[in-house]
Order: sequence, then C-alpha cells, then structure tokens
Amino acid sequence: MNLSNLLKIALKALNNNKMRCFLTMLGVIIGVGAVIAMLAIGQGSKNSIKAQISEMGSNMIMIFPGAEQRGGVRQSSSDMQTLKPSDYEAIVAQATTVANITPTVNGSGQWINGNNNYPSQAQGVNSQYLDIRQRSMAKGEMFTEQDIKSAAKVCVLGQTLVDNLFPDGTDPVGKVVRFGQIPLTVIGVLDKKGYNTMGQDQDDLALVPYTTVMKRVLATDYLQGIQASAVDEAQTDRTIEEITSILRAQHKLRDGEEDNFTIRSMQELSEMISSTSSMMTVLLAAVAGISLLVGGIGIMNIMIVSVTERTREIGLRMSIGATGRDIMMQFLIEAVIISVTGGLLGIFLGGVATWLISVIARWPVEISAISVILSFMVCTVIGIIFGFYPAAKASNLDPIEAIRYE
Repeated sequence: MNLSNLLKIALKALNNNKMRCFLTMLGVIIGVGAVIAMLAIGQGSKNSIKAQISEMGSNMIMIFPGAEQRGGVRQSSSDMQTLKPSDYEAIVAQATTVANITPTVNGSGQWINGNNNYPSQAQGVNSQYLDIRQRSMAKGEMFTEQDIKSAAKVCVLGQTLVDNLFPDGTDPVGKVVRFGQIPLTVIGVLDKKGYNTMGQDQDDLALVPYTTVMKRVLATDYLQGIQASAVDEAQTDRTIEEITSILRAQHKLRDGEEDNFTIRSMQELSEMISSTSSMMTVLLAAVAGISLLVGGIGIMNIMIVSVTERTREIGLRMSIGATGRDIMMQFLIEAVIISVTGGLLGIFLGGVATWLISVIARWPVEISAISVILSFMVCTVIGIIFGFYPAAKASNLDPIEAIRYE
C-alpha cells in the first residue's frame, strides 16, 4: 500500500472523530503555545535589559565602599566610609583611561513646592554625571564646577518630580523648591526617559551638587560611591586595573590585603543579568514543555483507544493483503497528523498570546525563529514517539483474532 493511500485512510479516520481529534490536539496546542510565549518573554526581557545597559554605556564603571569585618561582623557597603573625596580627586589626577567621573551621594526625603510634595532622593553628583549616564537637559542648564565648590543650593529635576511639584504646568526653571528644610533653586530639567525593564522610573530623580548633599543634607565627609566611564569599551578592563591600583595606594593597602572597595563594570553586570535571564527562560520553557509531554501522553492514550475500537477493521485490512508495516504506518501517520496539526495551531496560539502580552501587560517580548522551529520539531517527534506504541500494537494483531473481536 503506497503512502498516499495510507494518508487518505488516516485522514478519513480522523475526520470520523473530529471532536475527539481536536481534544487530543489541545494538549499539544497549549504546550507549543506556552513554550513559544515563555521563550518570547524571556528573550524580550534579555534584549531589553541589554539595550538599556547599552544606553547607560557599556563602558560605565561603578565603585562602591567595600564590605569589611568589624568585631567579626561583616558590614554592608552602605555602612562603610572607605571612599573619600580625596579618592575621587586621586583618580581624576592619575587615571589615564577615565573619560568622565563623578562622586555619588544620595539623600532621601520630601520634595516640596507650596502645597505639592513628593518623596524622592537628592542625588549628589557633578556635571559629568550626564555624560556617564547618557542623559541630556530638556531645558535650563546643569550646575557648574563653581556650584560644586561653593555647595550651591541648586538642583536639576527629573520629569516625574516636575509633574508632581508643578502639576499646573508651570515652568520650574528659576523656581525655588525645598528638599526637607533646604531651599534649592531649580536651574534645569532632565530629558524624559520613562520606565526601564525592571519597572524603575528613570525620571524620578533630582540632581544636586554632591558637595551640597554632603554638607547640607547628610553632614558627612565620605562618598557613597563613584561612577566613571572608560574612554572606550575596549579600555574598560584597563581602567578598572588603574582605579584599583590608585585606590589601593590611597587606602595604604599592603600586598595580600583585601580591597576595602568594590568595582563593577556594566559589562560584568550585563553578563550576570544575561546569565540569570537565560536561566529563567529555560526554566519557564521547561515548565511550559510539561504541557507538551502531557499532550504526547494524550495522543498515545487516544491512539490506543482507536486501535481497540478498530480491531475488526485492522483484521479485515490484513486479511485482504495489508501488511503489519502498512497498519503500523497508518496509525503512525494518524498520530503525526494530530501532533503536527496541533503544533501549527500551537504556533498560532503562541503568536497571539505573545501579542496580547505585549499589548496588555506591555512586557518586552520577542519571538525568535529558533523557538518556532524547535517547538514544531518537538511536537513532530512527540507524535512519532507516542504514536509508535499504539501503531506497533495494531501491526502485531492476529488477523483472524482481530476479525472475531467484539
């Protein structure tokens, strides 16, 4: 019996049980759709995070106070006071591959303008912060080095603060707002960035000269961190080595002593996030893949039932010349048709689900061709594997016993 005849017989048999056939496909449809949607979410999130890190600058370097032990208790970096303004000045004077650098100190509190107020931070930085974080001014201007030297009472607001402190649309430039009890003159407004992939509002910030935050807000003489950028991405590792050497000399650390500071680059952060994102994507796909396995078991179950129901038909076919191989191929084709059709419908479902996720949840998603091809191949293999046993069972029936079967 040729393949075209076997295909016609298989299609006719499936057509006689449309509802049962569709319900059997349902497990595969849901499984393939879930796998595609989960992989799209994972891939979209990974690409979005990489893009945002790239926007911040892949050559960006962050320096934090290092945790150390006091009385046998390891302190957190936020409690440490190992970074001083003199460290920042030393890096400026000695590092040859640093393009931009700024100290960072942050104070939390309430921003107030008349009857309007909003809780946020005052981020103490210098004018090079804009180049490091690739931000620009929407209006007004950034504070100057003279403002930093004099610890001037000036600030630059993000759009979220502008919207909450000036809800009537008043131009904030030139107006005086308060951070707690400290009056600050608004001299500029940052460009609008919106939310990032991790749900953080990039416009919920206010930039203030770091000396102003240190003296007037926190009353401290140490830095909470330092941000810098290498002259180019290729120089990042060399820049980190330079900064490490300078800070170890500044802190008088001997050979073998542990650093009391921590340096992280955006490259390192990008690799770490990509690794974590890939792990989560695989986990989500594995969980969704369980539906495919369940769908395969459903196919095998229905095919066994079909073999039992059609025992007399199998006996008749074998008695008029059909071989065991023909019978096996007939049922195997039925299983593969169910699986492949379910896979195609699942691909469509996955595409629709991904689109709905992007529109309703506004999550970054990206369907890759490899996920579609892989899902289709997997469901085809599932049809062959789970259809093989029922097909083999059918082919091994004795024709005489099959005809007598009631």
